[in-house]
Amino acid sequence: MNYEGICKEVLESCGLSIGDVILITKKDVKYKGMVLNRAEGADDKHMVLKLENGYNIGVDITDAQLELIKKGEKPKIELPPLDVEKNPEKMDISIISTGGTVASIIDYKTGAVHPAFTADDLLRANPELVEQANIRGKAILNILSENMKPDYWSKSARSVADEINNGADGVVIAHGTDTMHYTSAALSFILDTPVPVIITGAQRSSDRPSSDAYLNLMSSVTAAKSDIAEVLVCMHATMNDSYSHLHRGTKVRKMHTSRRDTFRSINTEPLAQILNGHLEILDKTAEYNRRNEGEVALNDNLEENVAFIKSYPGIKAEIIDYHIDQGFKGLVLEGTGLGHCPEELIPTIHRARDEGIPVVMTSQCLYGRVNMNVYSTGRKLVEAGVISALDMLPETAYVKLVWVLGQTNDLPEVKRIMQTNLKGEIRQKTSQKYFLI
Repeated sequence: MNYEGICKEVLESCGLSIGDVILITKKDVKYKGMVLNRAEGADDKHMVLKLENGYNIGVDITDAQLELIKKGEKPKIELPPLDVEKNPEKMDISIISTGGTVASIIDYKTGAVHPAFTADDLLRANPELVEQANIRGKAILNILSENMKPDYWSKSARSVADEINNGADGVVIAHGTDTMHYTSAALSFILDTPVPVIITGAQRSSDRPSSDAYLNLMSSVTAAKSDIAEVLVCMHATMNDSYSHLHRGTKVRKMHTSRRDTFRSINTEPLAQILNGHLEILDKTAEYNRRNEGEVALNDNLEENVAFIKSYPGIKAEIIDYHIDQGFKGLVLEGTGLGHCPEELIPTIHRARDEGIPVVMTSQCLYGRVNMNVYSTGRKLVEAGVISALDMLPETAYVKLVWVLGQTNDLPEVKRIMQTNLKGEIRQKTSQKYFLI
């Protein structure tokens, strides 16, 4: 352990170890929690506790009294794979784990939460899942979602296809929330699926009383048994544990750092909600692919050398030049308002077009749609060959360009595909009623 000085002396004199639950009393204030290790280089007076509410705090133990409440559990031996008897009357649902908070445990060396559970561990923690369907699971990745990359999108898509080809009636993917909407968009373009593919996660880990993991997983299995044969995101619809929303994989975005209802459909409403194990379609006008007997189709040819650049006051044209010189094959600009950037960038955008590099314009506003025909700057951008992303989310436009350039590098064809609605990423009309307030 990393404790030194006073903390180390107190722990040793009291016979305490990392993982023990203790009570610290100091000046009539009591702190009850689990002893965690602390970062190297910290002072020797503070002890780190994980409180019962799931938060970590540092307590100065100078002149404090420590009392052992419960000894920490010894490390558990590795458990064998689950062997659940198959029920022929239930659907077969596969759970694929890529890591993230929904599949995390505490690292007692640092007090942080790290991806560690396999899909089988999820079933052990949520035995009710077995009552819903025949569950089979595997872990294909063990990463935090900020470490996701296009190569992992392809790996995930191939794993989904394998599960479907092996008889899965639906697939649930456990994923970290930070980049979940990138992955949901990528799988939407890569896969044509005859069964539901549901991506879910958790904002708060299962060691916290406020964890959203249970409802999200249970709702996702319900969605995986549904008639909607598309890639969808299933997450909390509210701050409490009342019901979940199903969002189209190309129209969803994480909108808050910590709220449990962080995922919202943008420029549209959620496709469906799940309440008490029942799915109800919310968007009555929406067209969606229905479960069918067809085969899964996979096209995971991707071009990873695509840059995602945010426009801001003072941005220099050299940034565009840099990406051209470094061999990037496509650029997505997250512009201001209706799809603008400083006029200083326009000559370098001309250069990109001349060198066969598509430049796609999105909007930082998120709601509404790009329209570069209103103001003079926008018209100059159109003349420079910039491709409007219409009402696509910036992240979706980036992912789509990565996928499109895996199919073709012909500029007119790139523009045609980018502006063609393939997986619900583009709406013909954008209503103001969906604006998030």
